[in-house]
Amino acid sequence: MFTTDLRHCRSLLFLPASNPRAIEKARSLAADMIVLDLEDAVKPEDKAEARRAAAEAARAGFGGRPTAIRVNATGSEPFGEDIVALRRGAADYIILPKVTDPRQLHDAGQLTEKPMLAMIETAAGVLAAPSIALGAAALIIGTNDLAADLGMPAGAGREGLSHALQTVVLAARAAGIAAFDGVYNRLEDDDGLAEECRQGRAFGYDGKSLIHPSQIDTANRLFGPSEDEVAAAERLIAAATGGAERFEGRMIETLHVDAARSVLARARR
Repeated sequence: MFTTDLRHCRSLLFLPASNPRAIEKARSLAADMIVLDLEDAVKPEDKAEARRAAAEAARAGFGGRPTAIRVNATGSEPFGEDIVALRRGAADYIILPKVTDPRQLHDAGQLTEKPMLAMIETAAGVLAAPSIALGAAALIIGTNDLAADLGMPAGAGREGLSHALQTVVLAARAAGIAAFDGVYNRLEDDDGLAEECRQGRAFGYDGKSLIHPSQIDTANRLFGPSEDEVAAAERLIAAATGGAERFEGRMIETLHVDAARSVLARARR
């Protein structure tokens, strides 16, 4: 049974809607959400066929998992054709890239009649994230485009993105919605991916955007609770009797019980 609670989604696999083999393979993968991409992953000459393929794949579904389609950015030439092709379609969500103003998200949502996930990929988007989040089902930070927009040198790491990463989580939590970390580009660096997943989870992100099937298991493992976390949550809930009390050498209260229940909910998926 797959979750419909976006805060329980650990892995968002982006794949080109123009690639039928990737779409078929995704049906057997363990990603929590499948994202059919019409934007960066698709060549301009392939956009029309990708729209048709995305709509068809969403109708066929991915075994009960939530499906999203990333359209092209507001104001771009393909955006209008994306909206016409996907309006009232079978996708569960529409992802709008490069959002800088809440009106962009509102208008796209009205046109598609779908819940919207907003990608925060620019300095302007980060500064507007609190207002954008109010109309979104989730926020996704686009770290590649954001780093470019900020003028960060290649290979600079994520230290310069720390404020933006936390700002997006704060905006999402204030609005009561999910937040997803950006992609990790180095496909053969499993240790680097794992470290970035740990960092993202430490910031408070619910899951991670992925660009290759080989990244799924790592994201699912590190954004999901460990066996030790689950066992500790079960012990805490069993021991709690209400109010402030001592548990395993520390003080707990209602908020700790609620957090433990959230851990078990994520583990049950």
